[in-house]
Amino acid sequence: MVDKKFKIGNKIFNSRLIVGTGKYKSFSECAKAIKTSGADIVTVAVRRVNISDKNKARLMDYIDPKKITYLPNTAGCFTAEDAIRTLRLAREIGGWRLVKLEVLGDKRNLFPEMIETLRSTELLTKEGFKVMVYCNDDPLMAKRLENAGAVAIMPLAAPIGSGLGIQNKVNIKIIRQQTKLPLIIDAGLGQASDATIAMELGCDGVLINTAIAKAKNPIQMAEAMKLAVISGRKSFLSGRISPNLLGSASTTNRGII
Repeated sequence: MVDKKFKIGNKIFNSRLIVGTGKYKSFSECAKAIKTSGADIVTVAVRRVNISDKNKARLMDYIDPKKITYLPNTAGCFTAEDAIRTLRLAREIGGWRLVKLEVLGDKRNLFPEMIETLRSTELLTKEGFKVMVYCNDDPLMAKRLENAGAVAIMPLAAPIGSGLGIQNKVNIKIIRQQTKLPLIIDAGLGQASDATIAMELGCDGVLINTAIAKAKNPIQMAEAMKLAVISGRKSFLSGRISPNLLGSASTTNRGII
């Protein structure tokens, strides 16, 4: 299989690893981890991270938006109205139109509220936003989001910040088969092997925040995730052998003594 470019909307990115900017001890630690990860895109929670008040420490002072693509997201939003208002604000602040939509259903589990998510996607698309959508791993809803104009489908692997890894490989495979959009695992990964598995399932990329930011050594974990994504993609493109319950000798019986 020949690899294709990692393209979202009309923009091509080199790294298939997207990194979040929350939960780090400091902006400087965040910036170092992102540099080590090689990520081209970072997510920014518009409601939580300072990107406009010049009198306080700003993320932009540490991560240059001219070199790294900022992906404003709607973390902390529980209704379509809040999410849409937040992204309109992001557009006014930085002119951003490529955005990550996240509409949550409850504060405990942080699962996506899919009715509000679908409604938000439809409205934002009509306003000219290019919407990357955090969603559950339901293939039917993923298809509805695609039909609504989403530019990327981002199903969770497990609850946000849980570190449980991919819980439903079957649904991820089905979504992969049915969509031509970029498929990016978002939420729930905990270690490098989880990122590799996501890529081996055929996902186009992964978004990781907590697993890096809250690791005992975030910088080293950022490098591990970078290598895991590369390794998983190469494994997927190589074409794995067919699973078999029985053993198969590595050499033939030809010339046996």
